[in-house]
Amino acid sequence: MTDPSFDLFRLPEQHLELRQVLRDLCEKEIAPHAADVDERSRYPEEALKALNAAGFSALHLPEEYGGQGGDAVAGCIVIEEVARVCASSSMIPIINKLGTTGLILRGSQELKKQVLPSVASGKAMVSYALSEREAGSDAVSMSTRARADSGDWVLNGSKAWITNGGRSSWYTVMAVTDPDKGAKGISAFMVHEDDEGFSVGPTERKLGLKGSPTTELYFDNCRIPGDRVIGEPGTGFKTALATLEHTRPTIGAQAVGIAQGALDAALAYTQERKQFGRSISDFQAVQFMLADMAMKVEAARLLVYSAAARAERGEHNLGFISSASKCFASDVAMEVTTNAVQLLGGAGYTTDFPVERFMRDAKITQIYEGTNQIQRVVMSRALLR
Repeated sequence: MTDPSFDLFRLPEQHLELRQVLRDLCEKEIAPHAADVDERSRYPEEALKALNAAGFSALHLPEEYGGQGGDAVAGCIVIEEVARVCASSSMIPIINKLGTTGLILRGSQELKKQVLPSVASGKAMVSYALSEREAGSDAVSMSTRARADSGDWVLNGSKAWITNGGRSSWYTVMAVTDPDKGAKGISAFMVHEDDEGFSVGPTERKLGLKGSPTTELYFDNCRIPGDRVIGEPGTGFKTALATLEHTRPTIGAQAVGIAQGALDAALAYTQERKQFGRSISDFQAVQFMLADMAMKVEAARLLVYSAAARAERGEHNLGFISSASKCFASDVAMEVTTNAVQLLGGAGYTTDFPVERFMRDAKITQIYEGTNQIQRVVMSRALLR
């Protein structure tokens, strides 16, 4: 009736070892600085240094470009473990995957060789620029334009809500090249921070993820070489959608990590905190809350890993599972972190404990890389087509 060698729904040993390595690194190098990063809204330099040194800032990059060729599940484990102690720091591997996936999927070998080795070495990071102030969920309505000029491309417009703006060296930018073709008139480009006519706006003041800068990008006759287009002109929106199908599970992984961090804090506190002569974890009402929190975190984790594994295998029709993993995990994170604050009571509402930070950080996972309302649109379309 039992078979210890039955491997279905069990991570391979290498992934379990990776988790332990990450757990140790995060507890030692990242967790001690997490509260200060949040309080001072400063960049998590310690995390960047530690992740680069260990090769975890862009684990997914192919070996031929100097990367480690880590699989999608391994990448999610990295993000999850970092987010468990500091969500702002988990943006480092998240943004590198988001910024490079379109290039990896659709870019020329020459462009890959120009960009990816510097990311693999930790010398550069890559941001993703799709959204605009008036074109968020309706990304096709973007107003940023690119025109061919003497063998170059010239970009004009702006992008909003750009994660790691001002810290990244490279930006994957979507711009309209043929206004008459709608989604088929959008192209993807690689813009470098030193390109003529490119600039970065001030850092946004945010509810959470205070250690991860969010800015606008400005393109004022920004001139880039003609070979910096990703794929063929007019295929940029397809590249954007393909990118998100591969990267939405990473947001799910971040959400799982945040939720796990909040759950761990709640478990520790409720066993230590005494009221009416006993630990509050002895009360059934508290036990039921903890059980529900743990149950949903585990379900979210399995959904995220399943989505990542399917993406790694290159399965078709990733839209549903990718959106489901991001949507479900982020909803779980918001619920679990809110309940963690409740379980800690007044203490949970203060910065003496990390759960209020986890709750603030969790909110964005329901918003970026497509709001959870948009995820439900994607899922319903996949079901009804």
